[in-house]
Amino acid sequence: MVMFATILIVSLLAVGVCAAAFAAATRDEAQPKARPERKLVLEPPRFFASPAAKSAEAALPVEVLLSQIERHVRLEQAAAEAYLDLPTRDSLHVSTPSPLLN
Repeated sequence: MVMFATILIVSLLAVGVCAAAFAAATRDEAQPKARPERKLVLEPPRFFASPAAKSAEAALPVEVLLSQIERHVRLEQAAAEAYLDLPTRDSLHVSTPSPLLN
């Protein structure tokens, strides 16, 4: 029991010494000067493209876009069916002639 009390008292003494040393080290520091506020200027939000690109895409009619998507889907389905007919490592990595990326 005496050993436990000795260890406890020495530990508390060490914590006190460390706290006093920390207080002495931080007390002498001068207060940091206040920095002037920086105003953050944000650009208007964009979703994957700049406003100039959006106006260029708007020139395409919806029917043209739908036909491109339908063609892409047909090509992807044909590639999937070709793989299912004869599954090989090389046929798995063959790209389709579709201009759209997956």
